[in-house]
Amino acid sequence: MSTPTPGTGIYLVANSASTAGRPLADIVADAVAAGVGTIQLRCKDLSAREFLAEATACAEHTADRALLLLNDRVDVYLAGRAAGIRVDGVHIGQKDLPVELVRSLIGPDAVLGLSASTEEHFAAVSTLPAGTIDYLGTGAVRATPTKKDHPTPLGFSGLTSLISQAPLPCVAIGGLGSGDAGEAHAAGAIGMAVVRAICSAENPRDAAAALVDEWTRASRTVNA
Repeated sequence: MSTPTPGTGIYLVANSASTAGRPLADIVADAVAAGVGTIQLRCKDLSAREFLAEATACAEHTADRALLLLNDRVDVYLAGRAAGIRVDGVHIGQKDLPVELVRSLIGPDAVLGLSASTEEHFAAVSTLPAGTIDYLGTGAVRATPTKKDHPTPLGFSGLTSLISQAPLPCVAIGGLGSGDAGEAHAAGAIGMAVVRAICSAENPRDAAAALVDEWTRASRTVNA
């Protein structure tokens, strides 16, 4: 089975601090089984060794079924690849290592996502060589407690305006969940990133399946 285009559809940011005490790998397994195509592991509360262990466990469920990306930690990605773990790339922010350096470290075939939330960010991306970045994480659409340093919320109108100027495909992010797929898709996003909507759900698999169905219906409505 081939893996999906980076960022398309429902995109789970699997946050180790938002699991309600459940194993992160179990939540990832549920999401992948429900059809989520991109998983980003965000483990800011873990050491590099612990993060690598989580990536190893999650890769058992994502290999050949979904893309597994690591948030920020290029070192953990490189360690995982050296250990033979199926990790597909990294997602970095504006304050992390320079994107061109990250691309040189992870190689041309790895997935590289970048958080970009302003016209200035987009302008900087436009100056990069083609193939440096694969997609942009764009938001925050709403304020969210899972990311204390999120930019000023855009709302869907602001997201639509910003994506219209985007140099690359954009994944909408920031306080999103059930009922938001239609507006995120209409704004021009190729995917919708969620955290609590799956990680904190009573039944993560059912929650993920409902979101995947919602995105699919939104796509069909727009393309009809």
